[in-house]
Parts: sequence; structure tokens; C-alpha cells
Amino acid sequence: MALFTVDFIGGALGYRRVKGGGKNQAIARAVGLKSGLKPTVLDVTAGLGRDAFILASLGCEVRMIERSPVLAKALQEGLARGLQDPKTGEIIGRMVLIVADAKDVLTDLNPDNYPDVIYIDPMFPEENKSALNKIEMRTLREVVGDDKDADLLLTLALKKAKKRVVVKRSRKALPLGGLAPSFVIGGKSSRYDVYLGVKYEERATA
Repeated sequence: MALFTVDFIGGALGYRRVKGGGKNQAIARAVGLKSGLKPTVLDVTAGLGRDAFILASLGCEVRMIERSPVLAKALQEGLARGLQDPKTGEIIGRMVLIVADAKDVLTDLNPDNYPDVIYIDPMFPEENKSALNKIEMRTLREVVGDDKDADLLLTLALKKAKKRVVVKRSRKALPLGGLAPSFVIGGKSSRYDVYLGVKYEERATA
């Protein structure tokens, strides 16, 4: 039996695809999605692909990076199933999976391939709540571990995003790397720290 099954067709994602609130969702506002403006997104911590799917369902082209072979395999299988389903095939067509270490991908990224938005969702500290249920969260942590290089990901991302970097955090967590965001879009258990502007690029290269 597989440790993880990625279902883009039914379940929670199927419900959210239909009833999720469209462009009014916090994640949509965080990446700057507006009518007529659908930014390209590089999700450097793909995990189970849930946030990437939500953004793709709203029209964004999303590249996902996942370094865990276990999660990447589950994602690949979920994408293959979703691509064949008429309800999700078009959405999955906007999602591309890259199996690699995000630090390497970001380091090698050239200006021709810079995305509008880089999205980072580090593993939340264990004591905080997560959108995943407790059993799934525990298993995910055992397989992937904590994202101890998340600060470095932010530093690299600030150099490579055309418009903004979005970091998903638990509601009470400190800003990643101690770097205060330009603004915050909050939620019940999590929030989105949004970084934009030249001052962050300068600090990232300092």
C-alpha cells in the first residue's frame, strides 16, 4: 500500500475546485491573481501538490519542485490520473513536476525562466496545526523531515522571482529567516507572507 495517494479529482481538492471561492481565496490574493492576470508560479516545496493544484485550477501555469522520491512518485501518479479525467485534465495540463532539490533549480535558473511568483511552503513546526490530518502529517514528517534549508530557499527565491515571493506560514510562526514581509494575508491556522520590491532583492544579495 502506498504511503500517500494524491487525488486531484475527488475528495477535498475536488470539493475545493468547485466550491473553493475562486480568486477570493487567500492563496490567490497572495500570488497576485486577478482578472486578466494569471502569474506563472514556481512552487519550490510541492509536497502533495495541493496548493499547486488550487493555483492551476485558477488558471496559473505552475511548475512544482519536489526532492522526496516518495512524494514525487505519489505526485506523478496523481497527475497521470488527473490528466485522464475530463474534470481535471485541463488543470493538470498547467502543472509540471520537477524532481530535484529546489536549491539547485533556483541556483541554475536563468532570467529567461524566472517565474512571476515563487511559492514556498516549508514544513510547519510540529507543535503547530496543519491542513493535513494528524496521521498523514506524522507520516509526511517521517518521510520528508523538516525543511531546515527554508531560509536559504527564501534568499534564493528573492533573487529569481519577477514579481513576488510568497511564503506560507503557520499563523503564529515568526517570518521565515526573520525577514519581515511586505504584507501578510492571514487565515485561521495559516498565513501568507508576501515579499516584493527591490529592497528584498538587495538584502538577499547582501
